[in-house]
Amino acid sequence: MSQIINLVADIGGTNIRIGTFENESSVTALKVYQCGNYQSLYEVINTYLAEENLVGQTINACLAIACPVENDLISMTNLPWEFSQSALKKELSLNKLLLINDYTAIAHAVPYLNDQQKIQMGEGEVVTGKPISICGPGTGLGVANIVPLANQQWQALSGEGGHVDFAPVDQTEIEILEFLLEKYQHVSYEQLLSGLGLEQIYQALNHIEQANQPTLSAKDISEKALSNGCQLCEKSLAQFCKILGSFAGNLSLTLASFGGVYIAGGIVPRFIDYLKQSEFRSRFESKGRIKFNKTIPTFVITESQPGILGASAYLRQHNLQNKG
Repeated sequence: MSQIINLVADIGGTNIRIGTFENESSVTALKVYQCGNYQSLYEVINTYLAEENLVGQTINACLAIACPVENDLISMTNLPWEFSQSALKKELSLNKLLLINDYTAIAHAVPYLNDQQKIQMGEGEVVTGKPISICGPGTGLGVANIVPLANQQWQALSGEGGHVDFAPVDQTEIEILEFLLEKYQHVSYEQLLSGLGLEQIYQALNHIEQANQPTLSAKDISEKALSNGCQLCEKSLAQFCKILGSFAGNLSLTLASFGGVYIAGGIVPRFIDYLKQSEFRSRFESKGRIKFNKTIPTFVITESQPGILGASAYLRQHNLQNKG
């Protein structure tokens, strides 16, 4: 049998990143493709295989994708692409094809992050061999957990944790909830911890304070907050950080995540220094009679390709488990 080439991809709504690795080597030949330039996932991957002279090679592939992957038929959430996993494997002549959720990939990346790929927020120390939790404000609010198995292997626990009920902890947050209940029958944490969430916090505070400020995008709110260009924007970003701290603290309570809680997604890395000075960490620790959150570390993931890193970790583990 020819040498196996391991192919990994991180598939989003805008870009697809594809790379390869051999055995224990790091991912190489990493390329980025614009989804809008292609009619299907098959077309993108087939283009990559042709460009890298991999057509006809023995290939194991692991694709991280931002949508449910439990069924053979995959309908992408943010793209008009639909495909069968079994058909895609056959069309590309793959030896193996594994599809995992994007947050399963990020979860598998976390145990392998070094100090240059993450920044700690506040105190606490990682306890080796304990559960780890991840949440990521972005377009939505991704959530995952990962627990250690034997032989330095890991099991990701996926779910829809971003859709749990929003739980206000002070009068301001009660009023924010009341504002959002005028729009929605159910208010989840995702309605506050996402790009839309920051906008809705701003809208709620604008209403509560009768500030009569203009509607702004999440990008404008964060930029004005960081430049001290708008008091309401600064209050909105501060509130976002508080709520994120409360939510991350809830995650750590649920699984006793002494391995740490990690913040992923595209939003928070834009204002890490601000987060450090915010009430994020105090909210994380403030859980009434339960005090162990004070010892649990919190981190922001700064690695630019956590999906690729996680897909490669997942595929390596799968290969080890299925030798021969």
